[in-house]
Amino acid sequence: MLFRGWMVRIIFCILMVVTAFFGAAPAFSEGVVKLSKSGVCHSSESPHFEKIKTFTPFSSLQNCLEAGGRLPRQRNAQIARNDTKSKEYNRSHFGGWIDADSDCQNTRHEVLALQSTVAPVWSADGCRVIHGRWISAYTGNIHSDASRLDIDHVVPLAWAWMHGASQWPETKRIKFSNDPANLLPVEASLNRSKGALGLNDWLPPKNKCQYAARFHRIVRLYGLDTSDLPSPDAYCNQ
Repeated sequence: MLFRGWMVRIIFCILMVVTAFFGAAPAFSEGVVKLSKSGVCHSSESPHFEKIKTFTPFSSLQNCLEAGGRLPRQRNAQIARNDTKSKEYNRSHFGGWIDADSDCQNTRHEVLALQSTVAPVWSADGCRVIHGRWISAYTGNIHSDASRLDIDHVVPLAWAWMHGASQWPETKRIKFSNDPANLLPVEASLNRSKGALGLNDWLPPKNKCQYAARFHRIVRLYGLDTSDLPSPDAYCNQ
C-alpha cells in the first residue's frame, strides 16, 4: 500500500509538470494575433495561423486592425454579419483598412501618399509609405517619418457606431472607415488620447474651428445622429 501511494504521488507530479509545460504553449498561441508580411491579421482561428512564421504579434485582433492590418477576405463578411447582431461596438465591425484598387497599398498608405506635401518614399515592394512630409492638422507640426503617424478618423468609428452606424450595412461601414474625407495623418499620441471621443469631449490643440466643421460635414454626409452636437461655430472662438 505504501509503494502504491508513492507511485500515485509520482504520477500526479509528472502529470502536473506535463500540463504546465505543454498547456502553456496553446494558451499563448490562442492569445496572439499575427500580422503577416502581406498586412493580414490572423487570429488562431485562421486556417493559415500555424503556417505563418514571419509576423508581428498583437495581443488582440482589434489592436492588429488599428495598427493598419486587415482581415482575411473570407472573414470580413462573416465577422461583419455576426457583429451586427450585437449592439456593442467592435473595431472589426468596420472591416479594417482595405486595398480598394488591388495595388497592394491599403488605405493608410494611400492617405499618407495623398496628403504628403512632397513625393513620398515607398518601401522596396511599393506597398508602404516610409517617408514624406506631413503637416499635422491637429498641431501644425511637420513630420517626415510615416511610422510616427497614426491615421485618425475625424469622426471616430465607435462614436459613429453609437450615433447610427450600428444600423448600416457592411458596405457602408467599410466605406466610412476608409473614406479619405474622414482620415488625417496626425501624431499617434493625439490620436490615441482622442480615442472614441466626439466634439463635446475632445478638440485638437490647434485648428479647432476647422476640425469641428469637418466633423459636422462628415456626420451630415453619412446621415449620423447630430442631436447632441452643438453648431461648429461654438468651437471657433476656443
